[in-house]
Amino acid sequence: MKMRIAFVVLLALVAVVVVGAASGGKPTGPGTSTGTGTVFLPNPVAELQNESLTDQKDADYAALQPAYHNVTLTDLDGSGTLTGKWAQVVTNTGVPARSATNTFTYHRNDDRFEQVMAYYWITEAQRYIQSLGFGTTFRPVNMQSQRVRINQYGADNSFATDHPRDELRFGKGGVDDAEDAEVILHEYGHAIHFSQNFSFASEEAGAISEGFGDYWAGDVSNIVAPTPDPACIADWDSTSYTSGVPHCLRRLDTDLHYPGDLNGEVHHDGQIWSRALWDIRTALGHVEADTIILNGQFDFPGTTMTDLAKSTEAAALTLYGASAASAVHAAFAARGIL
Repeated sequence: MKMRIAFVVLLALVAVVVVGAASGGKPTGPGTSTGTGTVFLPNPVAELQNESLTDQKDADYAALQPAYHNVTLTDLDGSGTLTGKWAQVVTNTGVPARSATNTFTYHRNDDRFEQVMAYYWITEAQRYIQSLGFGTTFRPVNMQSQRVRINQYGADNSFATDHPRDELRFGKGGVDDAEDAEVILHEYGHAIHFSQNFSFASEEAGAISEGFGDYWAGDVSNIVAPTPDPACIADWDSTSYTSGVPHCLRRLDTDLHYPGDLNGEVHHDGQIWSRALWDIRTALGHVEADTIILNGQFDFPGTTMTDLAKSTEAAALTLYGASAASAVHAAFAARGIL
């Protein structure tokens, strides 16, 4: 489905079969081990600024080689699998990644590469959330080992579900979804909403969650691995279903306005919300912006963009004072939300 990157709410009828991750060596305890993995930062098109790159049936061809990076995998449990404090690969297609020395260095022609990508980027996202004080100064945000299923969904799409279990599922077809960090981060954005008692009671709530997922993808990928065009989301994955350049699933800098540009398609409408969040980030920097945005989302009753904008502005006032609240108000007003 080319609207791409969906989420599944509690009432959706989705059957999920869960298979436990294979056990390896003796664990050293939750989140106490480190390892090495090979990943994209965040994806080849964004980093290399090469719009001609294509999937080529998972081929590991020469032009992609500069996009591979060896990174430290943190918070592993020492079992020899990609299981840790903030992420766990519970099922996968093909051979599960396993290493007695916590060395997970694969390329994209090996499906284990995507397992490493999911583990690394989800862990980095939660470590960033921890650095903002959620779970200590503020209420916790998805403070768990996020379950992940790799290539277990046959369609070229991915989704988050909290029924019957909270987990992320990444599909294949074209560029396999978990090869692109921004697809991973987008889905993690939905998991964040699940953890915050965010209600999906309205169509606008769905659009907000899609917009936040896009924002979170651009935000965290730009913190971990800045690229020249951070407003372009999922540059690598989208090479399989977009013809124009730059290849973007969606952008964070569109000029859509509320409510006139709402058309009832949540991914489209979410771009109104994501632009407002991106403008808040531009005005305040990512630390203040994300602390405000995440605090504002708790217990959202699933009503309108205007209601959540007011909650976000109130969070800004409480946390950082009138100047920050004014910047938040201006960003939402520019989209017609306030």
